[in-house]
Amino acid sequence: MLKQRILDDVKTAMKSGAKQRLATLRLITAAIKQREVDERIELNDQHVLEVLDKMVKQRRESITQYDRAARNDLADQERFEVGILQEYLPEPLGTEEIAALIEEAIQATGAVSVKDMGKVMGLLKPKMQGRADLGQISGLIKQKLNG
Repeated sequence: MLKQRILDDVKTAMKSGAKQRLATLRLITAAIKQREVDERIELNDQHVLEVLDKMVKQRRESITQYDRAARNDLADQERFEVGILQEYLPEPLGTEEIAALIEEAIQATGAVSVKDMGKVMGLLKPKMQGRADLGQISGLIKQKLNG
């Protein structure tokens, strides 16, 4: 399980004295535990991927803001955290794979207009979570359904 792998990596980072890595791993475990407490469930791998994906998205937004403000020290910290987070995410999908999955989902749902987007996203989200930016995927689906 992904959650157990992260917890094992926390122990390894503690033993090796990798302070920056340990701090990032603790942020991850805190986010996982927070969601477990909020929802009163034990997170499975899919839920953990959602947490990690959200954390990556937040950090990318922060990097953009820090770069605009010329705060390279903070932007570098966020980039480091993104690198750690990506170690636990599956391999990103390529452009061709994304296009094929979108086409397959549109055909499977019988989507013909933007009104059917929810059905398509519902089918794609579990397959693409942590492997592609769902915001970009949404835009691609809109383009495809508009013509």
